[in-house]
Amino acid sequence: MVFNTGAALLDAIVLAVVSRDTAGTYGYKITQEIRTVIALSESTLYPVLRRLQKDDCLEVYDKEYAGRNRRYYRITEHGRAQLNLYRTEWMQYSGKITKLFDGTGAKVAGGGEE
Repeated sequence: MVFNTGAALLDAIVLAVVSRDTAGTYGYKITQEIRTVIALSESTLYPVLRRLQKDDCLEVYDKEYAGRNRRYYRITEHGRAQLNLYRTEWMQYSGKITKLFDGTGAKVAGGGEE
């Protein structure tokens, strides 16, 4: 993809993926789900997960899997509120950009070349 994915959009994407499973999900699975839409490395994902945890958007717990501990991430109430804000902002933003691409966006009066 030629468009840069900024920090806020990454936060929104991760929260959306984590919110799908009320019991929580783990890093590798999050990475695989996001990769179906955009290119993402695990080295990019884990700082996002730590930031969201620090901001009280995610809670973390460990659970045994195949004899090893696996770290799980679950969205908090604060995280759900943040995700709802991101969704609202995204719908408005993407709608405006789509209108510009489609040529249906508002034109500025007197905006011609001089």
